[in-house]
Amino acid sequence: MPKLVEGPTVIAAAGNKPKRIEEYVGRVNTGDAGVSVARMVSPEGWVEPGQRPAFTEFTVVLRGLLRVEHADGAMDVRAGQAVVAHPGEWVRYSSPEPGGAEYVAVCLPAFSPDTVHRDD
Repeated sequence: MPKLVEGPTVIAAAGNKPKRIEEYVGRVNTGDAGVSVARMVSPEGWVEPGQRPAFTEFTVVLRGLLRVEHADGAMDVRAGQAVVAHPGEWVRYSSPEPGGAEYVAVCLPAFSPDTVHRDD
């Protein structure tokens, strides 16, 4: 039988400014270790530490601009676009433009603080 997810669990975020993470599916909200699905809302000027996650992250931008820095430079991902970061790739996300950004992140396997491997 399908399982209704009544709502997300809000999870603390890393970065220089408060960012809202609403986990709908994942280790915290539903106990799923295989996948996580979360809605993110980041303010203008938000930057998180760089990371080398041990999971694939699929990110779909719903509103605004998400900047993705990587080992070879940076790319701007705008509303209606998506980006895929593969395990072991160094990435750093930010929302530099006015109004910040809203996006959905899907991680395979599910996001875990133990497997995100953030920069010191």
